Amino acid sequence: MNNKYIKGVILLGLIASIGLSSCQVVNKYQSPEYDSQDLYRGENPTDTTTIANIPWREYFKDPILQALIEEGLENNFDLQIAFTRIKQAEASLGMARAAYFPTVALAGNVQQNRSSINPVTGTDKDVLGYHNTSYSLGIAVSWEADLWGRLNRESRASYAQFLSSHAYRNLIQTSLISNIATSYYSLLALDEQLRITKETIELLRESAETMEALKEAGNLNGAAVEQSRGLLYGTQATVPDLENQIVQMENSICQLLGRKPGSIVRSDISSQYVPLEMKVGIPMQMLALRPDVQQAELSFRSAFELTNAAQASFYPSLTLSTGSMIGFGTQNTLAQFFKPENIFANIIGGITQPIFAKKQLTGQLKIRKAQQEEALLSFEKAVLSAGTEVSNIMSTYESSLRKNDDRQRQVNSLSTAVFFTQELLKAGEANYTEVLQAEQGLLQAQLNQVSDKLQQLQATVNLYRALGGGVE
Repeated sequence: MNNKYIKGVILLGLIASIGLSSCQVVNKYQSPEYDSQDLYRGENPTDTTTIANIPWREYFKDPILQALIEEGLENNFDLQIAFTRIKQAEASLGMARAAYFPTVALAGNVQQNRSSINPVTGTDKDVLGYHNTSYSLGIAVSWEADLWGRLNRESRASYAQFLSSHAYRNLIQTSLISNIATSYYSLLALDEQLRITKETIELLRESAETMEALKEAGNLNGAAVEQSRGLLYGTQATVPDLENQIVQMENSICQLLGRKPGSIVRSDISSQYVPLEMKVGIPMQMLALRPDVQQAELSFRSAFELTNAAQASFYPSLTLSTGSMIGFGTQNTLAQFFKPENIFANIIGGITQPIFAKKQLTGQLKIRKAQQEEALLSFEKAVLSAGTEVSNIMSTYESSLRKNDDRQRQVNSLSTAVFFTQELLKAGEANYTEVLQAEQGLLQAQLNQVSDKLQQLQATVNLYRALGGGVE
């Protein structure tokens, strides 16, 4: 092949790339703006310290919980599915970037002909007595010049989708950590409620025996004994439900960990620390860290790039292609393609301007614009939902903390009331209903106290997730 032809092709490609690249429609992407003022219900913190920046291994102090989270991150099926989505998005991105390069196809062909006439001498022979075989190798090269940036925009859209797959994985991870922690705390709360219930059953059993003795002594009637027994039996009936809830909670945690149903090793709720203050930082930090907000913004970015790609489809496309068959034993004609006159003829023949497909392209552009608008609205909705979630969690957390002192006073008072009424009953200075009411009230206050701490622990977990914590 003549070197001057090769140089001509290279020079022509450079001229086409440099000269025509200026034709691309320039419309740079900009992240959508959103006013974060008062996103936290009138509160506008200026302190940039946020618990979301604390690694989850430091945020959750319980070593048993840390081990459970580690196991979940290793084996959870949803997280593994998220990794496969990253692989899919990475492959799609590679396909989009491959559009910049020429496509080369190689094909071989074998042809055998039979005839009754000698193709050289023209003499006859037996029927189909003459035959000849030809071999050929075909090479086809095709390349589309990205004059208007359509391929570039599609590649950028694929890149945004690739980043979105990572944001989705982060979203699954933060949700997984949150679900494991909240389920773990719920399991500890159920353990504590079961312990309190069993202790109360023993107290009620003693009260029933006391009333039975007072009845035999003629100080109480049968109604008092039966009511005390009824309260005892009713409290005992709650134990199977609590035990069933514990089994189901253990199974739920096992499912999050990717293991078969079974028991869960755990500590107790009394050893769990509830901070008296949690730093939330400024709203813009939350928006930058939350994976769901990142996903919404990347979806808008992808829609933006695809809209521009649809716009570029209205302009002419330039495709350079060549195909040559090299026959063995025949003259090589591949060099003919590289003659300057053939190159320019190929370029002219490769320019395509949409005419009859314009209506279809117009419809496609309208769809892309509507999808871009939808993505923007979804982003704004995600931002608003994120701010609302943080605000609600903070309100729940703070209001729950304010109950602690009063709840403890209630438990202390009812514990004293149970003791006093039992002693007064023995002395004949109180009736049995006062004793039963005090015992029932104490049980409910103690269970509520456990629920209060569970609410606070879950609020610390939910706020950590809502602010974007848990991503490493």
